Amino acid sequence: MKHRRFAVAAIVVVSGFLAAACGGNGGGSAANGGGATAGAAAKPVIGVDYPRSDTDFWNSYIRYVPQFGGELGTELKTTNSQNDISKLTANVQSLVGQGVRAVVMAPQDTAAVAPTLQQLEGRKIPAVLVDTRPDTGNAFMVVRADNRAYGEKACQFLGDKLKGKGKVVMLQGDLASINGRDRTEAFNDCMKQNYPGIKVFGEAANWDGAVAAQKLSTVLTANPDVKGVYMESSFALAGTLQVLKQRNLLVPPDDAKHVFVVSNDGIPQELKDIAAGNIDATVSQPADLYAKWALSYAKDAIDGKTFQAGKTDHDSTIVQVRPGLLEDQLSAPLVTADGGTYGGIPSLKYDDKSLWGNNLN
Repeated sequence: MKHRRFAVAAIVVVSGFLAAACGGNGGGSAANGGGATAGAAAKPVIGVDYPRSDTDFWNSYIRYVPQFGGELGTELKTTNSQNDISKLTANVQSLVGQGVRAVVMAPQDTAAVAPTLQQLEGRKIPAVLVDTRPDTGNAFMVVRADNRAYGEKACQFLGDKLKGKGKVVMLQGDLASINGRDRTEAFNDCMKQNYPGIKVFGEAANWDGAVAAQKLSTVLTANPDVKGVYMESSFALAGTLQVLKQRNLLVPPDDAKHVFVVSNDGIPQELKDIAAGNIDATVSQPADLYAKWALSYAKDAIDGKTFQAGKTDHDSTIVQVRPGLLEDQLSAPLVTADGGTYGGIPSLKYDDKSLWGNNLN
């Protein structure tokens, strides 16, 4: 897919700021080498830009950040870029001006964040990215789950449930985001390879629930025999259920009219909807671990620690995406009503206590 080009104005605003220490050398699952840098404050100051606060997933992440920041003994300064790359640019500039020693962010436009990363790197301020990976540029660490696995797990579940035949709608995220591209490409690749008898309607929804609902309704009008929906995140949950209800398709899984629905996120509402039979599965994206490990890596960067590719001590794997960029890929399990295995993919039952969505107070 062609990346969306960032606005020239964003380059002008960001210029003169920002930087990430390269994470391409050093230490394995535990940090190797380096002690605290000279003159480090008792409480290292970390800047955190929240990407948005209009979804249950990101609101959950926002709730976890101060909890883990406190546990790590850090001082936090926070901003919210509201899914706007120009606001992210300005917010990071403001955080740098406030003296933060590391920046944690989750840019939704993964192409346009490059100048911000470049300028952070020039100022020797390490950047840790959460959930998304920059198309270009360096960072100390990316904390993310394997988003291709999201699409593959959704594909295997729907392919198994539909017995390899029928029609499904994929409500895509923003294809300017690496997450949207990874989930879309993996779902399509898996369907072509494993379930060629299933027709996929790919609908670009840009992480917008209203757009997703409108496009789902349009596809269902022309194709009333659609039997599956893959939502690339819970942004589309409420609208999808409303559309299905309006068409008398929001029926129990054992009803012949049931449309199988798979989501991505693992928010509490998804788990409740699986229990109620409204949707059938989700992939649990770890909002709690995103906050914990992003802040932990930011603190490690301030302390001068380094990492290298390999297994970690927290059930994940650090991979080298390219020279200068490491990614800690956290576990993101498939969650279903019965905890069964679908298309060779094991799942957790919706009420499993290990799921963060069952532990959010």
